[in-house]
Amino acid sequence: MTRVLEALGIEKTFRNGDEETPVLKGIDLTLDKGELVALLGASGSGKSTLLSIIGLLLAPTAGSLTISGERVDGLSEKMRAQFRNRRLGFVFQFHHLLPDFTAMENVAFPAAAPAGGISPAMRERARDLLTRVGLKDRIDFPATRLSGGQKQRVAIARALMNRPDLIIADEPTGNLDRDSANLVLDLMREVNRDDGATFLICTHDEGVAERCSRQLTLDDGRLASNVSEPVDGFTG
Repeated sequence: MTRVLEALGIEKTFRNGDEETPVLKGIDLTLDKGELVALLGASGSGKSTLLSIIGLLLAPTAGSLTISGERVDGLSEKMRAQFRNRRLGFVFQFHHLLPDFTAMENVAFPAAAPAGGISPAMRERARDLLTRVGLKDRIDFPATRLSGGQKQRVAIARALMNRPDLIIADEPTGNLDRDSANLVLDLMREVNRDDGATFLICTHDEGVAERCSRQLTLDDGRLASNVSEPVDGFTG
């Protein structure tokens, strides 16, 4: 099995003058290719901090982080940004689409931004991804004309644009109604199953977690794990 993520001894302490607040207290976490893993925990448990470190948005205070065989915790800011764009995909609770862009332009953006524009190949891949997520008839719609569930499906397509090694999803169903949440979660499971894409899904919703193959619980900056068989129904 190919190892996608190896985080060892990850610690994060925030400092404000002489005051120190430890948030992560020695996290060991590995993900293999094709895993669909849920990260659970109460508000303030450190979930967002851990995701930010894995997503190279925040540097750990201590520990090592390796993604797809490359040690990344010591990279410069510029190299972290380049690695993040090429190798990681992100889906957030709030879709963060560019309102003046079409669905296709939003999906192509991770590839187009560093290249300075959208090439025909980028356009074709973005259109293919939107078709795959069930938005063939919305490809040229501006983001402002899409429903909440449609925007989140665009966000998933955008996360897949650069064929990332790891997709980090932070409360991806948290801002959706039940039916839209079902569609989004079904889509992520389909991509996981058919493409072997690796997902780390942060959620408060145990119904979402039950549909993942492994569940991690973060409690007071420490990690616990259990394995479950994904169920077909979404109970969130």
